[in-house]
Amino acid sequence: MKVVIEHLEAGVSDWVKLEYREISNLVGSENFTLSSVPQETLDAFPEELEDIQRTTKDVRNIEGIDPAKVCLLDPKADVDLSPDDASQFEWLLFGGILGDDPPQDRTGELRKYGFAGRRLGDIQMTTDTAVRVTKLVLEGTPLDKIPYVTYPEIHINKRETVEMPFRYVADACGKPIMPKGMYDLIKEDSNKALTL
Repeated sequence: MKVVIEHLEAGVSDWVKLEYREISNLVGSENFTLSSVPQETLDAFPEELEDIQRTTKDVRNIEGIDPAKVCLLDPKADVDLSPDDASQFEWLLFGGILGDDPPQDRTGELRKYGFAGRRLGDIQMTTDTAVRVTKLVLEGTPLDKIPYVTYPEIHINKRETVEMPFRYVADACGKPIMPKGMYDLIKEDSNKALTL
């Protein structure tokens, strides 16, 4: 499974750094490419993500990618991803800022290229969760058999929680699987919001 993410935002935020590191850990940096990275972002790319392949080219112009073997993970696709798709696709394309809330349909920018599309259900996921779900499905677990936590509450302190507006894969204890450092970042961001 090879993952391409069209990087459709300026810079690389702390949130995105954690997600990209998690994706690299999930599929291996040799199987993970960022496409359409703006030159300014490339020039200032975070050192801790140096092992991740990246290019200013869009997915159609990356050498070695056969468009017939590309699956666009698209919330507006008519067909859900299934284990049978593993033999059909080599490249899994994720577009835009998958974790935007509310969703902005940035995937629409890629839909026009005519890649085959598959859905991961109808609830918004973070990018790393979408890659995790895709990997699980292509390894044989149907979408409806994956344990999920939808809109989990993250406890900031004894009195405060933050509801995450996404679906996550659940771990064995029923907790959302998030990138290492994400809980701390959410708490930090929440504390910043309270002081503004």
